[in-house]
Amino acid sequence: MKRRCIQSQSLRRRVLGALLVGVCLPAVSFGADSVKLGDPSLTAGVPGSGALTVLDAKKYLDNPANHSVLSVELPEGLSAGKEAIYIPEDNPLTRAKVELGRQLYFDKRLSKNATVSCADCHSPSAGYGAHTQFGVGINGQLGGRNSPTSFNRILSKAQFWDGRAGSLEAQAVGPIANPIEMGNTHDGVVKFLTANEVYRVQFEKVFGEAPNIDNVGKAIAAFERTIVTGSSPYDAYEPLRKFQEAFAEQLEDIDDFKQDDPSNFAKFQELTKTSQANPMSESAKRGRDLFFSTKSNCSACHVGANFTDELYHNLGVGMAADKPDLGRYEQTKQDKDKGAFKTPTLRNVALNAPYMHDGSQATLEEVVEWYAKGGHPNPYLSDKIKKLELTAQDKADLVEFMKALTGPLPVVNEGRLPQ
Repeated sequence: MKRRCIQSQSLRRRVLGALLVGVCLPAVSFGADSVKLGDPSLTAGVPGSGALTVLDAKKYLDNPANHSVLSVELPEGLSAGKEAIYIPEDNPLTRAKVELGRQLYFDKRLSKNATVSCADCHSPSAGYGAHTQFGVGINGQLGGRNSPTSFNRILSKAQFWDGRAGSLEAQAVGPIANPIEMGNTHDGVVKFLTANEVYRVQFEKVFGEAPNIDNVGKAIAAFERTIVTGSSPYDAYEPLRKFQEAFAEQLEDIDDFKQDDPSNFAKFQELTKTSQANPMSESAKRGRDLFFSTKSNCSACHVGANFTDELYHNLGVGMAADKPDLGRYEQTKQDKDKGAFKTPTLRNVALNAPYMHDGSQATLEEVVEWYAKGGHPNPYLSDKIKKLELTAQDKADLVEFMKALTGPLPVVNEGRLPQ
């Protein structure tokens, strides 16, 4: 709530300053519109069908509600990480900005030859990643790293496997000018958006000025911050597990519990019903216990509601190459960061194979085997990577637990783009 208040105060200062100097600003609303991320209305597109016309856009933009600053809530499970929410003060979320970002995210015309969009490497159908070892850009060119997922980015500041982008806004515009990815120039994209009347009127209304590359990044980042994972079987089971642990003695005699403590018994029934509606297998439950144990040490890095410490570690992946990818080191030039890459979220990890920064591991089973053997020895191997004494059942249980971290993603309209 503190961050939201700061944002509103900032908007007030901007408007007051504009009145003093005669600067035009986009329409803003000081009343926050509370919304739970995952709400399909955020990503449904401008009402209607077919290519988006300028009349459609103007009608949508004329609705003041589409310019209210959004006060966001996270879905159950992920909501435990709400303190990590990061929305820059100069880029508050509004429905109109999210909608503009949605259009840009799926529009192939942002690439040099109109064949590649953000969504080609970060596709909803591939868990907001890509089922290829490396990202594939214009003219079929291959990048050197696997496409990271673009969901739950609202909980993250630094982006890319090596953290080279300090914000989601900076990350969003990087691929546009990368010759292997979208192959365009920032000036080229701005020229296209300015010439397209539908885009131009949206930028002028949302940002108060003609299209520029900074605002392209802000719009795409706004859209990406709305893409979050919903409640998984793990999220449904965990409250029940904690309840069972806290009331273990009372639950030994269920009839007495029902009679002596009807309120908590009703709570137990409610939690049980929720878990049964989105069940976690017995194997996954065993995997859960193993995951959070010192035996596996998985939660040393895959921690918190989003199952990532947002830090960089050398797992030995790719370090046997003659010229290994040095990852984070290229940004910091510190030896300790050689071969270190960002810990990815495990939310919905079952949906976005292959794995690791180089896409070298095709399945979750391969990933578990890699950790079990202690990675690949090298001078910079993380001290958190050690050989694990895991049985075949242990390994299978860990895989099932990771699968149980799968929750629904928002329904997104991938079409309805400007004509």
